[in-house]
Amino acid sequence: MNEKATYIVMLGPPGAGKGTQAKVLAEKMGLVHVSSGDLFRDNLSRETELGKLAHTFMVKGELVPDDVTIRMVKERISRPDCEKGAVLDGFPRTPAQAEALEKMLAETCHRVSVAPFISVPNETLVERLSGRWMSQSGRVYHATNNPPKVKWFDDVDGSPLYQRDDDKAETVRHRIDVYYQQTSPLIEYYRNKGVLVEVDGTQDIDRVTEDLLKAVRQ
Repeated sequence: MNEKATYIVMLGPPGAGKGTQAKVLAEKMGLVHVSSGDLFRDNLSRETELGKLAHTFMVKGELVPDDVTIRMVKERISRPDCEKGAVLDGFPRTPAQAEALEKMLAETCHRVSVAPFISVPNETLVERLSGRWMSQSGRVYHATNNPPKVKWFDDVDGSPLYQRDDDKAETVRHRIDVYYQQTSPLIEYYRNKGVLVEVDGTQDIDRVTEDLLKAVRQ
């Protein structure tokens, strides 16, 4: 492992743009973007030992145990392409996972360099996420950012648009509440470690990227 490897833990509620920024940050810094969602999908599709193990819990509707997720992450960041470090997206989710990550990195004399938290007011998040509408053909619109030419109707075939249950305001508010209930201890964990940096996620995408780059290069 490279002595100067950089490990970044991205934090932010649903709708804050965390996944998008994690990809951009990884690309600009020459690091690997390690998304926990992608990691699960990859292990499941390749039917690895860990993928099969995770599947046994998922088919029962149970949460995949921490030790399985941790082993997946450890296997991924130990590959040669992560020699310079990684941008972690979706992991860790809890202080227990964060401590496991610290131990994992300590094995190669590394640690989390910075944990940027993309902060966005709840109502802005609700507006971003609940503004999404779909056409029957799968075209996606947004009430504010990408509205149809005729309100509530598809631009191509004129069919009425509909909103998925997941995109309804009450569902979105619940997702945000759950995120903060589960993740507040993790935010405090990294604050206490002195590596948490808050970034204003209400700015345009490029400005958020600029602020993130400044934060990780300090």
